[in-house]
Amino acid sequence: MAETPTGRVVLVGAPLGNVGDASARLREVLAGADVIAAEDTRRLLRLARDLEVTVAGRIVSYFEGNEERRTPDLVEALRAGAVVAVVTDGGMPSVSDPGYRLVRAALDAGFPVTAAPGPSAVTTALALSGLPSDRFCFEGFLPRAGAGRRSRLRELAAEPRTLVFFEAPHRITASLSDLAATFGPGREAAVCRELTKTYEEVRRGPLGELAAWSAEAQPRGEITVVVAGAPAGPAERPADEDLRAAVAEREAAGDSRRDAIQAVAEAYGLRKREVYALVHTAQ
Repeated sequence: MAETPTGRVVLVGAPLGNVGDASARLREVLAGADVIAAEDTRRLLRLARDLEVTVAGRIVSYFEGNEERRTPDLVEALRAGAVVAVVTDGGMPSVSDPGYRLVRAALDAGFPVTAAPGPSAVTTALALSGLPSDRFCFEGFLPRAGAGRRSRLRELAAEPRTLVFFEAPHRITASLSDLAATFGPGREAAVCRELTKTYEEVRRGPLGELAAWSAEAQPRGEITVVVAGAPAGPAERPADEDLRAAVAEREAAGDSRRDAIQAVAEAYGLRKREVYALVHTAQ
């Protein structure tokens, strides 16, 4: 009796920007998959052309806007015995990119999931940052809204591991300013832009300096931010004028004075009333 065909999912790590980083396994999967679920079908076809790979399988778009709706169709393809490859614009699928829903659905339905590993912006930026890489945590994209972003950063202010974030270019200055205000302007960090591409740039320095650079330079492209973990013990107490400036910066970004004072106090292990007194005695 013939065996029932068994489909499987293959997560494909695509180059971040330099097509020379594509693996032989990636070429093999693109050429042999029955279905390719691509975050951007045009980028997929351009990648295949650059790699001189003929894609024989069916190509479907699979991005944040249709991921939930399209996942059941892909599971049905698995039931029919298809090899379904998932390819995003760069890096590994499901890491702040489409893929997780299909992985979960395939596993729940009993289908195997494997990977053709490839480049990752997370580990590439971490390695280039010059910051400790023995222990780190990936936080993905920070909340878009300022209040939500600042709230998340307050939760992370005491995290001792190196932190890695993704950020959009139109929010990078606001995020760096919030990082400087919450973690302290002296916390070391690196802004990694357009990794592996022609105009790759890595800016290293204290958060305060990076925020000022970003406001002037208005960096574009794919951005990954790496931030040093919190030092052991309470943060070094800044000068009074720096504390006042940190509160004023948070107020200018949209925090109420009460929230700004609380955030600055928490960032430096100070009592809220101490920061309150500094702010109000200066008026």
